[in-house]
Amino acid sequence: MSRLTHVASGPYAPPAPARELTVVSADGARLHVEVHGADDAPAVLLAHGWTCSTAFWAAQIRELAADHRVIAYDQRGHGRSPASPACGTEALADDLEAVMAATLAPGEKAVVAGHSMGGMTVLAASARPGFREHAAAVLLCSTGSSRLVAESRVVPIRAGRLRTLLTKRILGSRAPLGPVTPPARRILKYATMGPGSAPHMVEACARIVHACPRKVRYAWSQVLDLLDLDHGVRELRAPTAVVVGTADRMTPPVHARSLAAALPVCLGVTELPGLGHMTPVEAPELVSGKIRELVTAYGQVKEGA
Repeated sequence: MSRLTHVASGPYAPPAPARELTVVSADGARLHVEVHGADDAPAVLLAHGWTCSTAFWAAQIRELAADHRVIAYDQRGHGRSPASPACGTEALADDLEAVMAATLAPGEKAVVAGHSMGGMTVLAASARPGFREHAAAVLLCSTGSSRLVAESRVVPIRAGRLRTLLTKRILGSRAPLGPVTPPARRILKYATMGPGSAPHMVEACARIVHACPRKVRYAWSQVLDLLDLDHGVRELRAPTAVVVGTADRMTPPVHARSLAAALPVCLGVTELPGLGHMTPVEAPELVSGKIRELVTAYGQVKEGA
C-alpha cells in the first residue's frame, strides 16, 4: 500500500527506514518489515493494532531510532503485508515469532511494544519459545485479552445484550470507510480518540485506518469478536508495563486493570486522563518514554547473562 495515503510531513509522517525486508511466516504469509536506526543499538520491536500499519508508530520510530534499533512490521493484510486467508491468534503469534527470528540474533533481547491487536499478538505468542527467547520486557498499550465487544463503550448505552449486539455490528461492518472527510474524522475521533485530541492527530489516525482494506478489516473484526487470550496473560513472564487512556471506548481501563491483576510480572498501569484508544498517537512522548524506561532497565539483557 502506498505511503501517499499517510501523512506526508510532521511528527506523524512515516520516517524512511534504514532497511526493509520481507519475512515469511510459518504458513507462507509474507510480512513487510522495517528496521530503523543502527544495527548495534538496543532493539525495540513494535506491533501495531487492527486496521493500522507501521505508520501508526511514526512518532515513536522518529524519536527512538536516534539511539535504538527499531523494528516495525505490518500485520498480515495491513499496510504493505499482503492479506492471507489465515486470520487468528495463532497466525498473529507465528508472525511475531517470524519477525523476531529474522531481525534479532540468537539470544538477543528486545523490548516489545504492542498496541491494541498488537498487544493481543504479544499475548498470543507469550508461551512461544521464540518469543521468550527474544522478549526482554513488554509494553501493552490500549489492549485487552477477552470480552472486547462486551466491554466496548463505542455504543453509549448501558452494558448488556443490546449494547453488545450493536457493537458487534458496528465493529464488524463490511461497509467501506470511504475517503477521509470531516464527518469521517468526527466518527473516528469519537470511537477511538479522546475528546481533546488535536486535529493533526485525528488526521493521522484517520488516514491510517481508512487505508486498511475493507475485507481485511472485516476478517480481523471476527477474530477480535471471539478473542480469548486470558491464558496468554498468565504466560507472559517478561516484565510488563500497561498503558491505557481513561476515555478509551474500544478497550476501556477495565481491561488494563484485569491485565495487571493477572500478569506474572506487572510493572504497573498508567492511566492517561482524557485520552482514548490511540495512545501512541495521542501521547507520543509518554509512550516513547515508557519504551525507553524498559530498554534502560531490561533491554541489554541477553540469554545466559
